[in-house]
Amino acid sequence: MRIRPSPSVLALALVLASSRGAAQEPLDRAMTERIRQEGLERSQALALFHTLSDELGARLTASPSHLRAAEWARDRFAEWGLAEARLEPFEFGRGWSLEKISVEMTAPRYMPLVGYAEAWTPSMDGVLSGPVVYVGDKTAAEIGAMAGRLRGAIVLTHLPQEQFIVADRPQPGIGDSVRTGNPPGIPLRTTSPIQEMTPLLRQAGAGVTIRPSAYRDGTVGVVGNRATADGAVPSIVLAAEQYNMLARLAASGAPPELRVELRTRYHDDTRTFNVLAEIPGTDPALQDEIVLVGAHLDSWHTAIGATDNGDGVVAVMEAMRILAAIEARPRRTIRAALWSGEEQGLLGARAYLERHLPDAASRERLAVYLNDDPGSGRTLGFYMQNNATAKRIFDAWLEPLRDLGVTMNVIDGIGSTDHVPFHDVGLPAFTAIKDFEAYDERTRHTNADYPERMSEDELKQQAIVLAHFAWHAATRDERIPRGG
Repeated sequence: MRIRPSPSVLALALVLASSRGAAQEPLDRAMTERIRQEGLERSQALALFHTLSDELGARLTASPSHLRAAEWARDRFAEWGLAEARLEPFEFGRGWSLEKISVEMTAPRYMPLVGYAEAWTPSMDGVLSGPVVYVGDKTAAEIGAMAGRLRGAIVLTHLPQEQFIVADRPQPGIGDSVRTGNPPGIPLRTTSPIQEMTPLLRQAGAGVTIRPSAYRDGTVGVVGNRATADGAVPSIVLAAEQYNMLARLAASGAPPELRVELRTRYHDDTRTFNVLAEIPGTDPALQDEIVLVGAHLDSWHTAIGATDNGDGVVAVMEAMRILAAIEARPRRTIRAALWSGEEQGLLGARAYLERHLPDAASRERLAVYLNDDPGSGRTLGFYMQNNATAKRIFDAWLEPLRDLGVTMNVIDGIGSTDHVPFHDVGLPAFTAIKDFEAYDERTRHTNADYPERMSEDELKQQAIVLAHFAWHAATRDERIPRGG
């Protein structure tokens, strides 16, 4: 009879095997100490963070504000002495900026409302004032019969919002599994399917549409579609509780009156830019291999993109500054990449792959990609994309940083951020584990994404972690293994 070991015995065996593998992996503790000293005692992370978030602000892909941030990052890299600091363009489509928005209830009483335009929505034709027209409870046939009332109207398109985003995805290390990708969406409800309603409102010449957010407590989540047509009806998203109040008033037969103004601008340059810079490798046999470290510079437009993904950008920038400041001379080249277009489909990372790593031969030059994106706060380790061999290496590298709160690499993978295109073509690519507390439920893609969610200690720590891992990847005899 075959005897199977108990789960506890198997677990112990895996821990011991992992420990043996970790013990065999060399560590450059002297360099780690230099990285820590520079990152803790002479950090520029907080200053970079406030410049990026407070001064430069939101960074919608292909907008002038994104370009300003990209130029600023490039100039900092050059100032620190990194090589080949540059903007690398790729085709995206027209940019968009918000110039003014105001949403106010004027009857049955005055009340300012919390609303934001969807990105790439067109401007309204002047200021609209008057009673709302509520179609959230109407069928397509009923909306079609209302065409005369809809021309130039302020239209409430959805039923009151009853479900909300009230929880974050499970935190790695707590429970039995890691949730990959984005958290589940919360539906917005209409009586008429939105794909039927939209052309009817456009044909009728509606002045502006207003819909609720799926967040609660005045938090407004807003994104947008870069393919929005020129003739689309301008679209505004309102805080759910305020939208529900308006919808209830309208359904009662006494529609409230609003005054709405919305001015936006499209930009003709159809390019956007990744930011690249590097510390050249010194080993003649390895210097053409790349250790890539990256984060996405673009954000949505309602707040200032502090946690999505300003903190990741600062981690990359400060990690490169640290390595330059201590005059690190890696065997492989360490290249920083600040991506554009992540929020529209990981476009900057995909453009980099197409340009630099289009085939199997060129991909041999990528040693590893280390990404910093989802969540906020300290870096806890990395999602290992089910690459057990790489995890044993990363577990060894984690050990000197445990006192900084770097506690785990998880075998699971996670999707929906810039390491994914690299992983999908068979390259070793991993993203940092961060804290999800109040990220999905409060700051991600919302008007609440401000710097107060991050502390200076957290900003310092995440940069030290990234510099430490990048250095060890760039000086190891072998590349990080592909696959599992």
